Amino acid sequence: MNALLSRLLTTKEAAAYLNVSVSFLMKARHRGDGPRYRKIGRSVRYTEQDLLEWLRARGRTSTSEAA
Repeated sequence: MNALLSRLLTTKEAAAYLNVSVSFLMKARHRGDGPRYRKIGRSVRYTEQDLLEWLRARGRTSTSEAA
């Protein structure tokens, strides 16, 4: 399914999906290193596809591997 056609998640829903806090996502957005998101008016929304891509990009096989 096209990422833009999938259901849009609120920050609270995205945090639950990723098992992180809402605060973590808010700080990650501010730093620019969080999952891709969309602004619709004042609302922030995430797609499951973007959350999964962000998770995949953070996969590591060793603690010495560069981030």
